[in-house]
Amino acid sequence: MTMSKNSVNARAQLHSPIQNRIRRQGLTLPLAVISTFLLIGCNEDDGSSAIVPPTLPPTTEPTQAQAFTYGVRPFYLVNDMDESPLKDELLACKGQIPSKTDFSIAHRGAPLQFPEHTYDSYMASAQMGAGILECDVAFTNDGELVCRHAQNDLHTTTNIVATPLASQCSVPPIIDTNRALTNAADIECRTSDISVRDFKSLTGKMDAANTKATSISAYMHATAPWRTDLYSQNGEVLTLKEHIELARRLGMKHTPELKEPVVTMPFNGYRLDDYRQQLIDTYKAAGVPASDVYPQSFNLADIDYWMNNEPNYAANAVYLIDDNNEAAMGKIFDKNDPATWKHSLAELKARGVNIIAPATWLLVTSDGNGKLLPSAYALQAKANGLDILTWSLERSGPLKNGGVWYYSGLSDAINNDGDIMTVIDMLAQQVGVKGIFSDWPATVSYYANCKGLN
Repeated sequence: MTMSKNSVNARAQLHSPIQNRIRRQGLTLPLAVISTFLLIGCNEDDGSSAIVPPTLPPTTEPTQAQAFTYGVRPFYLVNDMDESPLKDELLACKGQIPSKTDFSIAHRGAPLQFPEHTYDSYMASAQMGAGILECDVAFTNDGELVCRHAQNDLHTTTNIVATPLASQCSVPPIIDTNRALTNAADIECRTSDISVRDFKSLTGKMDAANTKATSISAYMHATAPWRTDLYSQNGEVLTLKEHIELARRLGMKHTPELKEPVVTMPFNGYRLDDYRQQLIDTYKAAGVPASDVYPQSFNLADIDYWMNNEPNYAANAVYLIDDNNEAAMGKIFDKNDPATWKHSLAELKARGVNIIAPATWLLVTSDGNGKLLPSAYALQAKANGLDILTWSLERSGPLKNGGVWYYSGLSDAINNDGDIMTVIDMLAQQVGVKGIFSDWPATVSYYANCKGLN
């Protein structure tokens, strides 16, 4: 990819805003005061916490003191559980002091209520005790890596359609002579449509769009009723470099996901291997040790590239799995039928994969009478020595009606929000997962702290 000297200099200057934001909060407090905030986080379920970063230059070590809080949601979920010994055990932990745990992985930050992949969303996830922070990685047209769930989601996750940058979108909004939006279902705006400077001018919003809207305002304001726009006022979007700096200052580990390009590669001379390598090089340049990075992809070829070219970072590489990318040709993936799997778990292990991350419902099955059990896929993963992560808790709305895709095939066992805790327990105790991605990390953090999963 060809990049001018000016664009390189411009990108270098973009890291100062988030550094300044961290430093603006930089009040060094005595340890006794920090301890007081920790106790407040434990005893009051109001979601509050104290961010106390010392004013020190960047280092490879965490430089931001952090108090943790569960807020009210984990207690709501536990109270909503069916009566059981597990409920009693979780209730008995209600006075515990919240702490950070790597078992709790922030999925795009805390997008149940905060705009995904924004500063506020990341901060919220850290305050909830998540030990690992995700950045889904896409690229701009001048070669900068940025945090977006997909290369082509700017129209649903930012305010781009309400800005002059809308004209640069792959499929821009079309307004007719009556000032009506005429192509709401077709709009598509990509990170590769704009420069990193343009990207940094955008404001993140809750991921939603009204594809039947006839105005830009109606198109943008479509947040699901079980989510909220209450915390959407700032929406600061981050580059990968900024994300790394923030996670490091918060003392969190890193899990970047290389998102599949929607443009034809090479793109302006930028090859797929360049993209794969740039992700790892960004962490190396920032001095982040390989042991703290869990690079992810749904594309097994990405994992192969890292194993062949960056074996240290590939040791923690995570192969993401759903019912599409691991379905055998001509088959519909069945978590209990190995004949429908593209690769056996033994094949993946022999290939060099150490960590897999299937969708939650692929790891759990039901006996048809409301009892959850590990799936055959989960049992074979364990038998072949694969570490297991899973995604993504709390992406569904209320579970009264079963929880849709994320709980596929489990409707006889899932009928109220408290069942989230039952699913976590199944994943932790019987499937043996090492961590859970969640849209609201406090839920997983509460369970993990109660069970001593650090």
